[in-house]
Amino acid sequence: MGQMMKIKLALTVLAVLVSGSAAAKTWVLTSAEQGTEQGNWQISSNQLKFQGKPFSIEQKVLHGGKQEGSKIITIHSQDGLNITLSPTRGMNLLRVEGFGTRMGWDSPVKEVVNPAYINLESRNGLGWLDGFNEMMVRCGYEWTGHPVTDQGRIYTLHGKAGNTPVSQLEVEVADAAPHEIRIRGLIKESTFKKTDLQTMTELRYVPGSNSFSLHDVLTNHGDYPHDYQIIYHSNFGKPILEEGARFLAPMSGISPFNDYAKAGLKDWQTYKGPTKDFDEMVFNIKPLSDSNHQTVAAVINKAGNSGASIQFDTRQLPMLTLWKNTDTLKQGYVTGIEPGTSYAYPVTIEREQKRVKQLQPGASTAFDLTYTLLHSSEQVNDVEKRIKGIQGETKIDVRETPIAKE
Repeated sequence: MGQMMKIKLALTVLAVLVSGSAAAKTWVLTSAEQGTEQGNWQISSNQLKFQGKPFSIEQKVLHGGKQEGSKIITIHSQDGLNITLSPTRGMNLLRVEGFGTRMGWDSPVKEVVNPAYINLESRNGLGWLDGFNEMMVRCGYEWTGHPVTDQGRIYTLHGKAGNTPVSQLEVEVADAAPHEIRIRGLIKESTFKKTDLQTMTELRYVPGSNSFSLHDVLTNHGDYPHDYQIIYHSNFGKPILEEGARFLAPMSGISPFNDYAKAGLKDWQTYKGPTKDFDEMVFNIKPLSDSNHQTVAAVINKAGNSGASIQFDTRQLPMLTLWKNTDTLKQGYVTGIEPGTSYAYPVTIEREQKRVKQLQPGASTAFDLTYTLLHSSEQVNDVEKRIKGIQGETKIDVRETPIAKE
């Protein structure tokens, strides 16, 4: 075979290989394995010469105060959503803005706190609160819920995933229109003798859209079975949350988390405006789902023309927690819609009441959620209709007594 022929053949093979994998472009921004970090980085649809809805993706390294060394990555979509995540903080979603509204809230914590400055065991296991300001924080996966000391071990508030910098960070953009963006981050919860749980988180977004989805895959890399828990703590404040705003979800039952929440049972579907000395009220909900195991929960503003909804799979996330924290604006005026494998009781109670799940060695489990920023009364009506359809004739069992006592 002549030299030219060989080169042609090699180029043909190369072309086949490239076209086979040319469905998307991928950039690795962080790799603990390679010891690499891109730092400040940015790409745009313009640079990629893509037609259609313009977008850009940018990573920034933050400086000053407790956010020294923290990173944020933002998808900017013209006529769509701006979505900001933090790879330093377990790929938590800081805020989502677009269509004249937002998902997220105003916490007294203003910085994107680097976990290096957080001691999860401070304040009797409440150190997690020193960084809490996100629109969505993953509470898990080794454990979640309120802190407890059991057999000499401290289980701190809401686990460690949300305060873990990712070991691998990748950005992928589809070559074909509508150029779906995927951002993946690997969270490792690995402790000698104790655990080796690894979660590949993935956010998927189509530029111009008013919704995005999460596809997270948790794998037990150990040689022994291991418990896991997760709560997707999703938080909404102004402008969606206001006096007269409403919470919607199809459910078979609801109960107060503790005695304090009993007083809120009569109007759990509506919200107060900012109220001084209103402590948090929490409710445990058993969601109902459609024939495909999908359900949806939403918070809607008073006028019914703006809101946020979360769709999830009740086989993956069978519990739903409603957190009403309608305290003053400076204290943190916020509500949480929290699909999970568990409620927010300490792991000891969750284990006792058989809500803690287990992964076999080498096994994986997935979590799929879709968040939608509702920005018209038509969109709100569609969600209301869907929730009513799933609720159907099922009567809601309102229980006065908490299912557990901390």
